[in-house]
Parts: sequence; C-alpha cells; structure tokens
Amino acid sequence: MRTALVVGTGLIGTSAALALTGRGVRVHLRDIDPERVRTATALGAGTDAEPEGRVDLAIVAVPPAHVARTLADVQRGGLARGCIDVASVKGGPRRELTELGGDLAGYLGSHPMSGKEQNGPLAATADLFEGRPWVLTPTADTDTEVLNLALELIALCGAVPVVMDADAHDRAVALVSHTPQLLSSMIAARLEAADETAVRLCGQGIRDVTRIAASDPAMWVEILSANPGPVADILADVATDLDEAVRALRALGSADEEKRGGGVAGIESVLRRGNSGRARVPGKHGQAPASYRTVAVLISDRPGELARIFADAGAVGVNIEDVRIEHATGQQAGHVQLMVEPGAASVLETALRERGWSLRQQ
Repeated sequence: MRTALVVGTGLIGTSAALALTGRGVRVHLRDIDPERVRTATALGAGTDAEPEGRVDLAIVAVPPAHVARTLADVQRGGLARGCIDVASVKGGPRRELTELGGDLAGYLGSHPMSGKEQNGPLAATADLFEGRPWVLTPTADTDTEVLNLALELIALCGAVPVVMDADAHDRAVALVSHTPQLLSSMIAARLEAADETAVRLCGQGIRDVTRIAASDPAMWVEILSANPGPVADILADVATDLDEAVRALRALGSADEEKRGGGVAGIESVLRRGNSGRARVPGKHGQAPASYRTVAVLISDRPGELARIFADAGAVGVNIEDVRIEHATGQQAGHVQLMVEPGAASVLETALRERGWSLRQQ
C-alpha cells in the first residue's frame, strides 16, 4: 500500500492515519470539519491535499449513520481501488450501501476493537490498534484485492485480523462493548445526586466500573442508534438478573430462615456466574486468562516513582504483567498494584522491601 484516503479525522481515523504515515504510506485526510483536518495534519497524520489520482485504499471513519452515503460518494468519485469503513456496527451500513447502489465487491466492512473515552484527533495515537482485534466482515462479493488491502492495513497498524459475519459482529459488540457502556453510565449516574461524603469514599472498584462513563454522549447515541435491537435484548436479560438479585437481597433481610437461605443462594449464584464469565475474558495478548499474584506498593505522587518501581522489578528479573493505581482520597499518595506471575511474587516483594518500598498485604 502506497497511498490512502482517510475520511473522518476523529480518534480512529487519525490513529489509523498516524500508523500508516509512520510506515511510509502517503495519507490524504478529509473531514466535514476543516479544523479537525488541520489538527490531524499538524499531528503528522497526513496531508489535506487532494490525491492526484486513485489511492490504494479509502478508510471511511465517520459515524455509523453516515457510513453508507460516504462510501457511496467515494465509490462514485472513483477515489480508491478499495474502500473499508471502521464503524462499530456492520450489518446496517452494508445493507444501506446496497440500497444506495454501492459496489459491494469494492467494499469491506471492518471494526478495530480499540478506543478511548476521549474522541477527536488530539486523542489519537499511532499505536492505538497494536495487539488489538480488528474485525473484518467480508461477503461472497468482496474482491480479493480489497481483502488484501484491508489485511495490509491491519498489519501496518499492528492489529490482529478477526473474520466474522456482519450481523454476528453486531450481536457480539452489543454484549462486549455497547451494553457495558450503558451499564457504566447508569452506575455513574447514581453518583450525580449522591451525598458528597459518599462520593469521597469512591475507591478503585467504582473507578473501574465507571471509567467508560466519561465517553462522549453524542458519539454513543450515534453508535447505539445503529445497533438498538441487540443491545435492548441483552439489557432485557440483565434486567431479569437485576430483578432476581433484588428479590434475593430482600430475602436476606427476612426473619424467615428459609427465605434467608434462598436469598444467600440467589446472590451466590449471581457472583459465581460472574466469576465464570470473567474467567472467559481473554488475557494478555489475547491468550487464555492467566492467574496472577498482586503485589501492592505504597507510592507517593512524585515524578519518577512508577519508573523507579519498574526499574527495581526489572533489576531482579520480574516482568510486570499488568498494573493498576489506586489513589488515596485527600492524600498525595496511593497504592500501585503490580500483577506478576505467582512464582515471581515473593521475589518481587523481597526486592522491593530491600529497596525501601512499603508493601500492603493482599
């Protein structure tokens, strides 16, 4: 691939453009908002100059409601040898493109499974897709050249290709992306009118659950509008679980021993099913989930502290598999949780204590 056209310079489009530009591809940028194009250009994502001829691949990175029409315009203009989109829903845009008379042979639906709570070109990074799944939804009509261009794009972005049926993809993202966004927002909404004393007690649990609630509402209205049915189906199942959990909790407060026993069984069932589902979430590099030990270290809020911990771990040959930071309320300190292989935990604990770090028992 030598040339590409990115239509839509938000987080995904600009990140793809940065990755391609960094690999020597000449990228042309378009957006209905000229300020976004100027920003993306200033970041080094490409040029706002019009391509002199057909580019190899056009990447349509616009909201789902505008994907099909944008693709049709690109195809009618003969701007690219092949076209893909990167919207988070796949079935609807493809059916709409068919209705508009688009060329399905020259088009391939795709969805990089990566993002942030922030949007826009300033949030973009060239490594956004590295190691992440990138779904492709080819059909029997998809031209081999277009498929190869899409695979080359994914390779240049450092992502991992996953082939799926378009409607199966939409059901899958409803479960693993769209519904979690709504549930996170619903939990965070409980904090809106909460007493300030309660809010000050927020710990890592509520921070983890509500992190994605910081996402742009306008963007998510567009996404959910394109995939409402599957999301509603999953929320209906969650609502059933919630009703059962409420009944079980009410039973826990009953004076009747038999009812309390039923309540215990109901809550335990929810928690155990949660354990089982969580265990299926892929681990590092998409491999089977691994069981890690956590080493919790007290850390002050000073520059270089994290780097010092990592350096001390590296000095004794311990690889940090994952890391979380829990900030202490009202203090310039917190705990950093280092996830390591079980056999390495005692080695790391001993080394950190010898180097003056204070550890918290887990």
